[in-house]
Amino acid sequence: MVDFTLTDEQKDLREMAHNFADKEMRSVAWEYDKDGTWPQDVIDKAWEVGLMNTHIPEEYGGPGLDYLSGCLIEEELGWGCSGIGTSLACNGLAAAPVVLGGSEETKKKYLGMLTESAKLASFCLTEPDAGSDVAGMKTRAVKKGDKYVINGSKCFITNGQYADWFTVYAKTDPEAGSKGISAFVVDKTDGVTIDKKEDKMGQRASNTATVSFNDVEVPAENLIGEENHGFKLAMMTLDRTRPGVAAMAVGIARAAFEAAVEYSKERQQFGVPIAMHQAIQFLIADMAVKVDAARLLTWHSGVQLDQGLSNTLTSSEAKRFAADSAMEVTTDAVQVYGGYGFIKEYPVEKFMRDAKIMQLYEGTSQIQRMVIAREVLLPRAV
Repeated sequence: MVDFTLTDEQKDLREMAHNFADKEMRSVAWEYDKDGTWPQDVIDKAWEVGLMNTHIPEEYGGPGLDYLSGCLIEEELGWGCSGIGTSLACNGLAAAPVVLGGSEETKKKYLGMLTESAKLASFCLTEPDAGSDVAGMKTRAVKKGDKYVINGSKCFITNGQYADWFTVYAKTDPEAGSKGISAFVVDKTDGVTIDKKEDKMGQRASNTATVSFNDVEVPAENLIGEENHGFKLAMMTLDRTRPGVAAMAVGIARAAFEAAVEYSKERQQFGVPIAMHQAIQFLIADMAVKVDAARLLTWHSGVQLDQGLSNTLTSSEAKRFAADSAMEVTTDAVQVYGGYGFIKEYPVEKFMRDAKIMQLYEGTSQIQRMVIAREVLLPRAV
């Protein structure tokens, strides 16, 4: 029998995350969004209460939470403000390759940096000419003695201006395509250059920057895993982080849905609340289905990880469905608000702007469909 009952610990984690999102994030979310400013005070508070670095193992100072618990937390952060939530969750994306492939010394040093104080790390994969086509990356890492010299530029890097270290993917065998990519840990103090902060449509409280590496030297021991095995490491990482991204999309959709429900009960047209009109009721009903279905698929993708199973298919399904649903739900929420939904004084226009990026980062919805089709048509042995 399938049981979706959460443990008492999971319920407590979700309640803590919800209360934090309600009191510490929503109270400032629209101000940070308006100005595109950096929410350092919220980040410090989130680190203090344990809402960051959730999957770092206990031996390196983290809580070592299961992935379903991580999904519960990220849904609440997305509900509070997905821009701030993305900044809080980014350490998990950068740290996952280190957890998966780093040496014991690398794990102790770099994971410990994140758990000992409120420091940040960034994941550097995307380039101006290599987004969905990772194999087309141009960043190079050349081994010289006991060091690697890295040259190249990465774009759309979350927390790029504020990260203390970076997980960087670079070609070590330029002729080998995706089989010539390696992963490295790079300290900001190694000579990393921050070129540009992006002015974004949504998630404006999240810092997104271009990061360049110009003859940046890193010790050979900062190689994560084996040379030329970085692409596999990146894909393993995304299998582990996409459930959290899907959960954040669920949080955005839920926030928009709740706002639309409340507004539909208050707004009067033709002598009754608009919630009494079937046209609005059908919008609300479809929104409810999408939120709940996306959550269940997200939980499934997280539970598979916790059970030690391959979740490549379900994590892509969850990310695709939750992201597209968030865009649909937030758009319908604006519709429920009518003309007021288009005004910044009301919350749903922010939810709609924030939702769009969920269809783009950590693999576009189109890339997710490619992964899903491959997994369905060419299934691999588990």
